[in-house]
Amino acid sequence: MTVMVNPPRIDLDACQGHGRCYHLAPAIFRPADEVGHAEVIPGVEITDRDRPALDRAVAACPEMAIDWDAGPTS
Repeated sequence: MTVMVNPPRIDLDACQGHGRCYHLAPAIFRPADEVGHAEVIPGVEITDRDRPALDRAVAACPEMAIDWDAGPTS
């Protein structure tokens, strides 16, 4: 199993709390507050198995608030 080095980042100023990311990739994102803003689960390791869900979450964000560069893998 390949682990991706760079975790995604959420632009908290851009996130409007739609929740698409944590519905599409619940192993990576979770709600951060009662409004629905998201956060990356602390310490999460993104594996090659998680990548399709992460890619869908990034593409589904209406504000494009998720930044992710797969970068080198280990």
